[in-house]
Amino acid sequence: MFNLFNLTLKLNGFPIKKAQADFKEILNVANEDYAEYIEHKKQEIVEFHLKNNTFYKDLVGKEIMENWNNLPILNKKNLQKPLKERLSNGYTEKTVFINKTSGSSGDPFVFAKDKEAHAITWASIIYRFGWYNIDFNKSYQARFYGIPLDTIGYYKERLKDLLSKRYRFPIFDLSDEKLDGVLQHFKSKKFDYINGYTSSIVLFGKYLKSKNIILTDVCPTLKVCMVTSEMLFDEDKIILEKYLGIPVVNEYGASELDLIAFQNPKGEWQVNAETLFIEVLDENNQPVPNGVEGKIVITSLYNKAHPFIRYEIGDVGVLDEKSTAKKPILKKLIGRTSDVALLPSGKKSPGLTFYYITKSIIEDDGNVKEFIVRQTKLDTFEIDYVSEIELSKEQIDAIEKAIEKYLEPDLQFTYNKKEILERTKRGKLKQFQSLL
Repeated sequence: MFNLFNLTLKLNGFPIKKAQADFKEILNVANEDYAEYIEHKKQEIVEFHLKNNTFYKDLVGKEIMENWNNLPILNKKNLQKPLKERLSNGYTEKTVFINKTSGSSGDPFVFAKDKEAHAITWASIIYRFGWYNIDFNKSYQARFYGIPLDTIGYYKERLKDLLSKRYRFPIFDLSDEKLDGVLQHFKSKKFDYINGYTSSIVLFGKYLKSKNIILTDVCPTLKVCMVTSEMLFDEDKIILEKYLGIPVVNEYGASELDLIAFQNPKGEWQVNAETLFIEVLDENNQPVPNGVEGKIVITSLYNKAHPFIRYEIGDVGVLDEKSTAKKPILKKLIGRTSDVALLPSGKKSPGLTFYYITKSIIEDDGNVKEFIVRQTKLDTFEIDYVSEIELSKEQIDAIEKAIEKYLEPDLQFTYNKKEILERTKRGKLKQFQSLL
């Protein structure tokens, strides 16, 4: 079998064969030796950047690492300066992999990986997808992602899709008419797996439910579905697994890093401890015990071109008490630190609280396809929703009663029925937005 995906990586200068061999060696490190191995890799990458990266040396203010927990937290605002000012000695913009974050946190920036680091990222992804018998050289992907709408960008992505054995469904218009077109592709193509943004795949799942169609009945080659970039709620997962007819796997990643956590076949959200070091920290940037909530901070152990050391990704989460150095488990991902509602009483509440409260109530009758919650003033919120009919007075009363119970009284809500919800340029749906 011609390994086109691997060949494409190789032709672009990414040494995938060596990266897979290196990754296998990491996997072979014994459990009892793994904590020491990680400590060595942490020290190695910090020492490299203190010696070879002026941007990082200036940030730390020293040339030697004395204590890991005293190293500065790197945030996205630190990185909003020209890339050439952040590259390590020996690397140029022509010799590295360059990309840009989506900006969903409000702080987009351009980042770089050296080609070896990017190759080991792919080795990590290939390994995890292999848990579900997905082979990037052979398996055909149904891709629910955004696509550039300018001509050059559009055809560039289509070419990449062709070389990567995937067919992309643009997700900016997900009306029933468009979703019917998506379904026709599943009837005529032998897809092996689905991958893409959670909200778009959930919409497709609800469309299948409305038609009472099980997707594997029309596309029996499907094995698994991977959802990414947005929260997957338990009730949505139930709908997807029933109407797609396949297991649904939750993925948590960041383009500037790697896959951060990936649901393993036992249903655990297994953290990537091979290429990354994940910490959960308190407000004083000190580690919290497993089982305690805190901000997620990540170190890329192999990227020499650009430092991502104690990098605050902007999410809040909890590591499971049963985590080990070699197999950390993400118990819960709560959402972005920036997605917090400030209330008149002074209380702070994660934006997803509103989403959880309203979700079950306004989706009970199956008419509401998706919605977002937006805070416009300290006491004022808007809910935009896509539905064939207006919300009933009973539904609105139930929402406001639940909000008063779980949050506080005297909050003002308005409800806007929409034909379609606005997504980011990449097609993500931001489920809570604060305009304060």
